[in-house]
Amino acid sequence: MNTLVWFRNDLRVSDNQSLTLACKEKKVIAVYCLDPELLIEGPYGFRKMEKYRVKFLLESLKVLQDNLASLNISLLFYLKKPKEILPSLIEKHHIKQVYLQKEWTKNEVNELVQVKQQCPSGISFIESYDQFLFHPSDLPYAEVSNIPEVFTTFRKKCEKYSKVRPAISRPAAKPSENLLSDKTSVPNLSDLGFIPFNPHPHSAFPFEGGENAAMERIQEYFWDTRKLAFYKRTRNGLMGKDYSSKLSAWLANGSISARTIYWAIQEFENKVIKNQDTYWLVFELIWRDYFKYVSMKHGHKIFTLGGILNKSYDWGNSETTKLSWIHGTTKEPFVNANMIELAKTGWMSNRGRQNVASYWAKELKQDWRIGAAYFESILIDYDVHSNWGNWMYNSGVGNDPRDRKFNIKRQAELYDPAGKFQNLWLQDTLF
Repeated sequence: MNTLVWFRNDLRVSDNQSLTLACKEKKVIAVYCLDPELLIEGPYGFRKMEKYRVKFLLESLKVLQDNLASLNISLLFYLKKPKEILPSLIEKHHIKQVYLQKEWTKNEVNELVQVKQQCPSGISFIESYDQFLFHPSDLPYAEVSNIPEVFTTFRKKCEKYSKVRPAISRPAAKPSENLLSDKTSVPNLSDLGFIPFNPHPHSAFPFEGGENAAMERIQEYFWDTRKLAFYKRTRNGLMGKDYSSKLSAWLANGSISARTIYWAIQEFENKVIKNQDTYWLVFELIWRDYFKYVSMKHGHKIFTLGGILNKSYDWGNSETTKLSWIHGTTKEPFVNANMIELAKTGWMSNRGRQNVASYWAKELKQDWRIGAAYFESILIDYDVHSNWGNWMYNSGVGNDPRDRKFNIKRQAELYDPAGKFQNLWLQDTLF
């Protein structure tokens, strides 16, 4: 039987359920479609994907194409909507089964519906939940609607009753005749209308995209430097590549799985040390899971102004205020430094993200979705569930039971007491 693997946010060959299942069949081809609409301006004035995300994605796809080629599987790339490509591809190659990662947010669901509508009957679409630490079937909740609204409750119950499944090995190579004679190339930045660039010299995320780089980062952060043993103590840092694991970008586009990271942590704990620091990286993976389940439970509400709480605030929508926040010209130097770092590198620390989001929503009182859309556009590690879940959380319309507001000056004193981070980014104006 001929099968097609439709890659989305699962850009890896190891621990990939869809690819593993497809490889049990005789003929396997793979496809990735980049929707051109992601590169045009959206309703909040930003492209869905700016240059940093695009660069990381293209690097990831090139590595995926090479890694699949080593398995004698062709990855076809198209700068088109899936509905414009997949039906004809299915017909041309006599595909009977399409394997893909299960998604539930509106755009991705509509994308699949549109493809199915264009395909002849008899085509099977096999979806796998492959982006979690705790698989939905292994949760201690009978229904997604039972997921609690407080993270700590979710975490404690999952830690007690749920197990992390083993990671799946890379599939065996197919026979060489499985490769297609017709090939497509992954484009460069310039092919998509972007000016090529190198990472900023002060970037805290100077890494390339792709599964290989993700595994190299595990090797470096866990084994070469053993920084994992200090993760909790350094994770609120602001400068340099090693204050945190920096694995979020590869997790976001699926170049590495949460399970792979989890089992690497277990190995580290067995061979080196098990402490609060090593546990805390698992803790962060559970937070990531939680926002995915919040999204699954509440659906499109995570994108609405009132959030999952249906709270009504008097939100502003000032273009002047937006530009001041983006350009780093507000009255708060700590906010400005973080926003300039983001604009120049596509990266911001977790501490910075919480502060600038709180400032935007609770000090400036601007529509929180504008801030979330800006992050979506520019963050290298944008993940739909974590981004919109965290923005709701920091804006008083999500899962924060205390509805806290950050004291920006106090935060700067705590996390940048000598002003090194602020001096680094404020010395050079953005525009």
